[in-house]
Amino acid sequence: MPRDELHSRRVEAMRAWTTFVEAGDVPAPRVRPEILHSWARSGAAVPTDVGEAPLADESETAAIWQDSALQVAVENVEAELRRTAEDGDLVVAVTDAETRILWTYGGRVMRRKAETVNFVPGGRWDDQSVGTNALDLANRLGQPSMVFSAEHYAPIVHNWVCWAAPVHDPVTGAQLGVLDLSTTWDRTHPIGLATARVMARLIEQAMPRSHHHPSAGPDVTGDPGLVMSLLGTAETRFDGQRLLLNRRQTEVLALLALHPEGLSLEQLHAMVYGDQAVTFSTLKAEVSHLRHALGGQLASRPYRLLMPVETDVEHVLGLLRRGQVGPAVEAYGGDLLPGTNSPALTELAEYVAVAVREALLADPQPDAVLRYSDLAPYDTEVVEACLAALGTIGGRPHPAVPLLKGRLAAARD
Repeated sequence: MPRDELHSRRVEAMRAWTTFVEAGDVPAPRVRPEILHSWARSGAAVPTDVGEAPLADESETAAIWQDSALQVAVENVEAELRRTAEDGDLVVAVTDAETRILWTYGGRVMRRKAETVNFVPGGRWDDQSVGTNALDLANRLGQPSMVFSAEHYAPIVHNWVCWAAPVHDPVTGAQLGVLDLSTTWDRTHPIGLATARVMARLIEQAMPRSHHHPSAGPDVTGDPGLVMSLLGTAETRFDGQRLLLNRRQTEVLALLALHPEGLSLEQLHAMVYGDQAVTFSTLKAEVSHLRHALGGQLASRPYRLLMPVETDVEHVLGLLRRGQVGPAVEAYGGDLLPGTNSPALTELAEYVAVAVREALLADPQPDAVLRYSDLAPYDTEVVEACLAALGTIGGRPHPAVPLLKGRLAAARD
């Protein structure tokens, strides 16, 4: 977004904040309802001159984080989280279900800014402690949220923009906390919210079962062979038992599942690492771990799986080939292994995403388009195609039209 547009947006946000806080008037409709509601909550709990977030007990915070499922998951994808922070000069934070920060990592500039307001482990960022912010909105509303500049209640973060998305236990569906990305207001970018959503999914797909965690109960189904979900939140089951794999092992196993004819060591290495300087012995170690996890049912020369295999990728593509667009979109959980560095999987992810999108453009079924817009909220062309294709029923607009127009307006905003 051009800087002059961002500046105008910031001035408008400041005027609305001033109207509410200093004049005591309601500035609607200039302010989103969720922001206005949070301002009201914040005004009853915190002063506008709050200087920093309150800190929870340090030892208690460390005990909650240590050996938790969230800690294991974050460590599994920490390289991706750090890279995102450094590339965009962001600060990345992960909270618990009470919006208490458990882990952060920041780019050089944002790290210093974060420390001055206690945007650090132990910091309490619910709106009753420090006022309106994206972490609280995402955690309380259970949906990705953005707060820009003076939409924050506390002036200490009026120079920030924050995007946050809930993190769920992929087994139980319980909301464990949020993943937040924050930077200065002038770095606002349309893909910020989508990036937060992708980072939250990375954490979810890296989530193990743990005796400290609600998902610690039996996790067995009756499905035979290997069943891999790769679209959106990744999950792998072998003979009904969920396998706990790190990200690279999931990538290797996915490539073998998608190539039932088998792959040589050289082919698999190229598909996983591309031109990265990674030795063959590193790949062999990953394959050895997988062979053990699969009870030996992974052959060599070529590497090939020896059991029945199902993937949601092949399922979605099969539905599309048969023209079943609605079921295909319902089965499409989102991008294939978001954030993968595997060149082969990156190419396949693009192919699947384009195939789903083109199918919707050719046959824009309203329910399928609404489902798709949850996964790709900025793809306005698909929503526009659906609106153009819809007629009227008894002289009235199709019942999906208001919802579709709402999605379109939200994406453009």
